[in-house]
Amino acid sequence: MNKNIISLENINVSFDGEQILNNLSLDIRDKEFVTLLGPSGCGKTTTLRLIGGFLQPDGGNIRFEGNIINGIPPFKRNVNTVFQRYALFPHLNVFENIAFGLKVKKFPDREIQSRVAEMLELVNLRGFEKRSIDRLSGGQQQRIAIARALVNEPKVLLLDEPLGALDLKLRKEMQTELKRIQQSLEITFIYVTHDQEEALTMSDTVVVMNNGDIQQIGSPVDIYNEPKNAFVADFIGESNILNGMMVKDLLVEISGHQFECVDTGFGTNKPVDVVIRPEDIKLVNPDEAKLSGVVQSVTFKGVHYEMLIEAYDHDWLVHSTKAAETGSTVGITFDPYDIHIMNKM
Repeated sequence: MNKNIISLENINVSFDGEQILNNLSLDIRDKEFVTLLGPSGCGKTTTLRLIGGFLQPDGGNIRFEGNIINGIPPFKRNVNTVFQRYALFPHLNVFENIAFGLKVKKFPDREIQSRVAEMLELVNLRGFEKRSIDRLSGGQQQRIAIARALVNEPKVLLLDEPLGALDLKLRKEMQTELKRIQQSLEITFIYVTHDQEEALTMSDTVVVMNNGDIQQIGSPVDIYNEPKNAFVADFIGESNILNGMMVKDLLVEISGHQFECVDTGFGTNKPVDVVIRPEDIKLVNPDEAKLSGVVQSVTFKGVHYEMLIEAYDHDWLVHSTKAAETGSTVGITFDPYDIHIMNKM
């Protein structure tokens, strides 16, 4: 396992008396693609700005390779940032934009030429050296902003919602591209987004945040399949979140019926939240299931049908490649390992 390159230790930040980060601690490992994911105002961009040096904590320490870097300005940190607004210089061409930081640091011309050529190759824009910035598409401008940030060979690249201004098709292409660049350079990427699909697609590690606190840290698969609480389950993909009663280990009650599950350690006769993903639900004949309900709506989504089924005190969201008929009564079934038990928040 790679060593930690950045550690945030008991970080507190408040603006105008409002607490933005609450005693936040986070370790980020070298050469990882880490995504800070959460809704607007959850503290993810504040966390990124702290690492970049654009903001100082009210309390706690920021460590880079073990050394405290509180108070060290951005240009003295081995970190570069790509913002949603790319902030390219319109009066400079592509080569001059990428080379800008190297010229400020007075690198020899030959090395500048070599490094810029290497970066253009990396972002698949070789031959664009003399192109004017205003003649580039949004996706091309973004690649130039990334090349300009990487040409200085930082150990960490910070990306603050850099795909937000792109259309859906281009955004998906750039997700693949960013992951390829990160893996080929073997440096740490710390990426901020509110888009769950982006986080799940690109990341080695996802940090889910809400109201200045970390809700869960894990791989995309862990975060999706084993959410720690109802907020994570609801924010990462679509979920059915139900009131349940943990009867005992491996047995939970939902809507008055008992179901085998795989969870233990929640106690006996304890109220819990139960999460079941829409794609894990199977529809059968009503007499083949403990739960049944009436199909309220059926929507074709391309890959699957999305159905809303009213059963007992809950509207169940179901994704299936086969459509049920609106108004029909169906049985609802799921396997024990598709039931996820969580403590109530």
